Amino acid sequence: MPRSDDDFGFTEEKAGQNLAVLAEALFLINLLLAPGIGFAILFWLWLKNKDSAPPLARQHLKQATFVSLWGGLLIVSLSTLFILVGGLRHEYTWVAVILYFTCIHSTLVLFGMYGLIKALAGQTWRFPLIGPRNP
Repeated sequence: MPRSDDDFGFTEEKAGQNLAVLAEALFLINLLLAPGIGFAILFWLWLKNKDSAPPLARQHLKQATFVSLWGGLLIVSLSTLFILVGGLRHEYTWVAVILYFTCIHSTLVLFGMYGLIKALAGQTWRFPLIGPRNP
């Protein structure tokens, strides 16, 4: 039997599990491998499936998309604020920017891996603080 386009190599235990795994994987790809490209694909996938996907996939798509938006906004805006307040010439400004970026980025990666684990298990979950509430 030929493989379909939405066959990711394992059998779904719950409806929408493959799409949920793909959403979480794209979240991590955006953070680690291809920033911007991973988000563009994730955002397109969310727009395409936000109304028609099974509940599990819809929840993971929504979580991954909105946390990508919030995470990017926080990293860019607060790093810019640190630079504007501290100036470009002071060492402590760059220490603060790099430390903040590293801490926030690594936290998002850690939670993204946890979200991928939950998607692989066919379970929903909410990113702490910045994740939209589960329906």
